[in-house]
Amino acid sequence: LVPFTPEHTRMGKASIVLACALALVATTSVSAIDNGRGATPPMGWRSWNFYAGNVNQQLMESVMAGMVSRKRSVDGVPTSLCDLGYCDVGLDDAWQKCGQYGADKYTYHTEAGFPVVNVERFPDFIAMTTYAHKLGLTAGWYLNNCICKDHCGSGDDHHEADEKCYVGDVAALFEFGFDSVKLDGCSKQRDLDVWARLFNQTGRPITIENCHWGDTTPTKDWCPWNFFRTSQDIQKNYGSIMHNLQTTVKWATEGLSRPGCWGYPDMLEVGCGGSPGLSAAETRTHFGAWCIVSSPLTLSHDVHNDTITDAIWPLISNKEAIAVNQAWHGHSGSPFAQSNSTTPLHVVGADGSADAFSAPLWQYFYKPLDAHRTAVLLINNRGAGADLSFNFADVPGVACSSCAVRDVWLRKDLGAFAGTYTAHGLASHDSAFLILSH
Repeated sequence: LVPFTPEHTRMGKASIVLACALALVATTSVSAIDNGRGATPPMGWRSWNFYAGNVNQQLMESVMAGMVSRKRSVDGVPTSLCDLGYCDVGLDDAWQKCGQYGADKYTYHTEAGFPVVNVERFPDFIAMTTYAHKLGLTAGWYLNNCICKDHCGSGDDHHEADEKCYVGDVAALFEFGFDSVKLDGCSKQRDLDVWARLFNQTGRPITIENCHWGDTTPTKDWCPWNFFRTSQDIQKNYGSIMHNLQTTVKWATEGLSRPGCWGYPDMLEVGCGGSPGLSAAETRTHFGAWCIVSSPLTLSHDVHNDTITDAIWPLISNKEAIAVNQAWHGHSGSPFAQSNSTTPLHVVGADGSADAFSAPLWQYFYKPLDAHRTAVLLINNRGAGADLSFNFADVPGVACSSCAVRDVWLRKDLGAFAGTYTAHGLASHDSAFLILSH
C-alpha cells in the first residue's frame, strides 16, 4: 500500500493496520450481511433531501442534538425523535474533498485507496460520531459518492477485481466510528458482496443501505445489505411519492422485502418543503404509505425549524403508525385492491421536468400485524374528494363478518362494522389509515 497522508484522511495508524488485514483476507462471497441489524425497518434522519450538499460538522452535530430534544410531547410525555425510534443520524454526500490524487487521479481517494475528507467542513469525524454516541444515537456515513464520483474500482456489480478503495473506505469508517452506511451507485465501487464481506471482517455491526436505485436487488438466498432502494430518487411532489411507492409491490408480493432486507422507496419528504411540495393531505398519505409497506423511515427535515416540526409532529410521532411500520407477521405490505381506471399524476424531477404517471384512482394496501389485526391504507389519487369503500372479505387473512375498526390517524376506535367499511369524503390525495381487529 502507498503511504497515506494524514492531512487528507484524518486517519491514524489503526486504520492502516486494519486496511492491511482486510486486504490480506481471502475473497469469499456472502449471502447476507452478518450484523444482526434491520430486524425491523430502520428509522432515523439523513441530510440529503433537505440540505443536499450544504452540510458540515456543526450542522450535523446540531441535528444530533435536535434528535434527542424533548421540547415536544406525545400523550403528555416529553418525547424526542429518538425516543420514537428515529435514532440513526446519517451524513449523506459532500463530506469529501474533490480533487485529483495520485497517479490514477482519483477524485476523492488517495493513491492508497483511503478517502479524502474535506476537513474544512468536517474537521473531526471521530469527535462527531463520539458526540452521537454520547447522545444515545448512531451515526451514519455515505460511500460510493455521487459528487465528484470516483473511478477507483471496476464498476462491476459482481466479481470486483480492485478492492483497494473498498478496503480504505471500510478501514476509515471503522476508525471514524460510524455505525451505518449508505452505499450509493454513482462511483465504481458497486460490488455489494465485497462491501458486506469487508464489513463482516471488521467484527463491528454496520447497517448497510444498498442505494443502487433498484438496479441491484435481492433473491431468496442473497441479500448482503439491510435495506435496498427499490426506486429512483424521490422528489418533492405527490406524483413522485406514488410512483416510488409502486416500486415496492414486486418485492412485497415475492416475499423479498423482509426482516434484514427491507425494500425502500427512498427517504421521506415529510417537512422538506420544495417545489411543488406536498400538501398536508399528501404528506399524511406519504407517511402512511411508507409505514404500511414496511419501508425504513428516514426523515430529512430541519429539526430546528419549529414551524415545520410543529406541523409534522402529530404525524411523525404517531406511535400507532410507527407500530404498523415496525410490525412483522410474514408480509411487508402490498395492495389488495385498486381501481381499473387511472388518473395522471406528474412526477416532477429535480430539474423541473415532468413525466406523466398513470395511477389508479384509488388503491388499497394491507399489512398483517399479528394473528388478529391487519392494517389497511385507503389512498384517494383523484383530483377531488371521494367516498372509499372496501369489503373485509377482500383483505387477505381477514375472516371476520363484523370487524372492529380503529382510525390510526385519529388514534380512535370507530366501532364494529358488518362486512364493509366506507371512508366518507376522503379529500384528494388523502388517505384513511385503519386497523381491523378480526
